[in-house]
Amino acid sequence: MPNPSAAMLVVGDEILSGRTRDSNMHHLAMTLVEAGIDLVEVRIVPDDPDAIINAVRALSESCDHVFTSGGIGPTHDDITAENVARAFDLPIAIRGDAYGILETHYAAAGLDFNEARKRMARIPDGARLIENPVSAAPGFIIRNVHVMAGVPTVFKAMLANVLPGLAGGEKVLSETLRLECGEGDIACQLGKLAEKYPDLSFGSYPFRENGCYGTNIVVRGKSADQVEGAIDDLKTVVMN
Repeated sequence: MPNPSAAMLVVGDEILSGRTRDSNMHHLAMTLVEAGIDLVEVRIVPDDPDAIINAVRALSESCDHVFTSGGIGPTHDDITAENVARAFDLPIAIRGDAYGILETHYAAAGLDFNEARKRMARIPDGARLIENPVSAAPGFIIRNVHVMAGVPTVFKAMLANVLPGLAGGEKVLSETLRLECGEGDIACQLGKLAEKYPDLSFGSYPFRENGCYGTNIVVRGKSADQVEGAIDDLKTVVMN
């Protein structure tokens, strides 16, 4: 049985403009590998209602799980929540439990719980809250879409709260073999190995260090015996 599939939707003009470097994708990919969930697609869209709505609908239909990052803060351009709601034709409004969490948090911090901060209590009808132990403002889950903050520390904390509730499959294992030769020198042999081990994936990543060229071959799969067998075969091919 194949592992559950996942997609990530990153929302934000700041990502597309290069002003902000996204680290959440890397963290999500590494975390999902450990959970036995295959990340199969990542999309980055601007702070545009139609772009968010269309992406949420498409990814929700094509994957078992969707994780969004960004656009649920207090500012005018934080528009992810309402457009996820629109993607599923759901109303959205300030919800009592989310409001209470935020009100308590800002009171304890001695900060004004102003209208901008109250925006973060808007939750689509029927959604479940995602706890935010870092800055209180919750994310939410609607159907198979997990809506989370873009701030890396908050994203990580929310993801840690979400994952225990998701069923995973088999963990994908990987091994890397460093070769002191170029990709072109081993391309034919690598193709034959890929045919021999159809259940494995083979990645070829060239590098250059101190004026010398080399290639890292990454073998990935769910069977430790097959991964190790492919690495051994590759070593034999290179030695010969």
